[in-house]
Amino acid sequence: MSKVIIDLSIAGGKAAVGLAEQELTRAIESKGEAQKVEFPDTAFYFPVSYALFGLEVKTLGDAKKAVALAKGKIEGIPITDPGLGDALSAGTATLISAEVIAGLRYLYGTEPQNGCEGFFSDTILRTLGIQLVDGRLPGFAAILGAAPDNKAAVALVRDYQQHNVLMFVGGETNGRSIIDQLIEEKVELGWDNYIVPFGRDTVSAIYPINWAIRGAMTFGGVKPGNAEKCLEYTKNRVLAVVNTLGAVDALKVAAGAGALTLGFPIIADTEVPEVGELIVKELDHRKIVQRSVELRGIKSKIAKVDAPVAVSAAFEGERVRREQTRVEFGGKYSKAFEWLITKTMAEVEDGRVEVIGPDVDTVPEGTALPLGIVVEVAGRKMLPEFEPILERQIHHFLSFAMGVFHMGQRNMIWVRISKDTYAAGFRLVHFGKILHAMMLDHFPALVDKVQVKIITNLQEVEKLSVLANKAYDERDRRIAGLTDDKVDLFYSCTLCQSYAPNHVCVITPEKLGLCGAYNWLDGKAAYEINPKGMNQPINKGSQLDTVKGEWSGVNEFVFNASNKTLERFCNYGIMEFPTTSCGCFECVIAILPECNGVMIVNRGYTGMTPVGMTFTQLAGSVGGGAQTPGFLGVGKLYITSKKFLVPEGGLHRIVWMTKELKDALDGRLRERANEIGDPGFIDKIADESVTTDITALVEYLQKNGHPALKMASII
Repeated sequence: MSKVIIDLSIAGGKAAVGLAEQELTRAIESKGEAQKVEFPDTAFYFPVSYALFGLEVKTLGDAKKAVALAKGKIEGIPITDPGLGDALSAGTATLISAEVIAGLRYLYGTEPQNGCEGFFSDTILRTLGIQLVDGRLPGFAAILGAAPDNKAAVALVRDYQQHNVLMFVGGETNGRSIIDQLIEEKVELGWDNYIVPFGRDTVSAIYPINWAIRGAMTFGGVKPGNAEKCLEYTKNRVLAVVNTLGAVDALKVAAGAGALTLGFPIIADTEVPEVGELIVKELDHRKIVQRSVELRGIKSKIAKVDAPVAVSAAFEGERVRREQTRVEFGGKYSKAFEWLITKTMAEVEDGRVEVIGPDVDTVPEGTALPLGIVVEVAGRKMLPEFEPILERQIHHFLSFAMGVFHMGQRNMIWVRISKDTYAAGFRLVHFGKILHAMMLDHFPALVDKVQVKIITNLQEVEKLSVLANKAYDERDRRIAGLTDDKVDLFYSCTLCQSYAPNHVCVITPEKLGLCGAYNWLDGKAAYEINPKGMNQPINKGSQLDTVKGEWSGVNEFVFNASNKTLERFCNYGIMEFPTTSCGCFECVIAILPECNGVMIVNRGYTGMTPVGMTFTQLAGSVGGGAQTPGFLGVGKLYITSKKFLVPEGGLHRIVWMTKELKDALDGRLRERANEIGDPGFIDKIADESVTTDITALVEYLQKNGHPALKMASII
């Protein structure tokens, strides 16, 4: 490594350690070593110190130990002739120090900075988990500093968005941050848009580092303190790259050295000494993204779509506000529906898009038009049972267009086209072109031909919506009749093995994937699309236990698919050989022995629970592909399945669940309660508005005659 880079790394590391020590000393003098210090909504304390050294930083006294670790890294560097390893040690010291400084800022309420995310919570990490593993987020870019001008800043992030790369933006150059450049150009920032502002200084760059290093513990099952495995994981499984914009200083270089320890290469837009593929320069901003993608091996898939605006998953979460709207459809403003139908090959003219009714350029600005989207597909392997799966993708595909907002499905959709997108030449025909291109691109094994009708004539919309509603009802009846004992095959999902190597989901008609995104029909369709993919058929084999949901064929499949770590796998229970959890689960179930039942907490709930842990703390114990008796990650709809915790007694075991989850499933839960002959049962389940204290919970259950108290012991 260049002597200049090594010297700057060490100088920056020393400065970071000195600043952390100085600020920590001031905090201890003011508040004492027993003062609690923490980042919001995480079970991983100060993630760098925890992941690499197993240090749980809970108080200022613990933070003092972290600074001592960082200081030791710096003091161990030789005064003369330091090398690459010494620069990386300085980088590690910088990360530890930055973490302490950021933690102190949270203690004093100065983080997050205005318009910035600050620390990325465990909830966000897990919420995006499925996108991390299914390819929608093929990689990450941390962009630090400021571009030469606003135009270059916008072009850079738009290029990354086209590649579906999630960006963390922040830092500064000469007091100027790319965050403010993007805000000035009215670029919408946020997780949904793949542009996440973390903070306007170099210290705050610790937040994307914290995000990456938690992935090893959350999804990879790496134990805290195993630095070697942790850094191996981030290097090989977290495809991230760092872009530095503008002049660099010692602290930036030291932070960059910290990123290098995690395996993240750096691309600079200034004249810096290059070091193989670790540090490279690219002075042409138009080439930075392509260089980054190639350097890190990020495999992004860009479909070619005939549209006047960019079309990418990075625009899916973009909002189009009323003042930005040229025209809208559906919602509370007009009648609208979308319907995908299977046709014969002879009935479909591939690529045909027909617009029936007024187009968006023939009506005044702000008009709400009726809308019918009818997608007709044909394919040799296409089956009517796959229609709802493909139809659900209409939401994603139309939302991929920059400046197009789509919400809902079936006959409850709401669509907006922005003024800017309209001005770029976007018309209704482009809805059809997007759907044609995306259906063929994403479902090549099922779909050979696609034609689309876009209807804004009210009479025609009303007529076709009657037929669409009948089709929806027929589908629902067909799917409702599927049960585990009526099918010969289950389907696996090993998407999350890119992050949790030993995790396997077994998806059955009555138990969906724990992420909530994949049901049995999804697995079947995915296998037809890609027979060598992550969703494989599982021959059930002989049934070993009807109640617990154990089959010989499932055991054999899971044993091999889990890298021969799991010998038995009971799909319905929580106590004996339960299913594994990756980290993407929607809910965690945990037993409460004092109540002889279970509690359920959903991702996104940040409060305390009767077990004495938050969701993030529970999830930290359950994830990583481990089998954890007494704890279970699940998709929320499994709670209303007839196969829910059958070995433990089913629905009657639920004694506490979050109010948000209870309200979301209210109709389904009451239907299940009626089916088991206990229509008033749901009202006996406590939530956080009742109590989060275990003693008070027992009293509440006794007072309300909860059946779990009279059931056989759950342990």
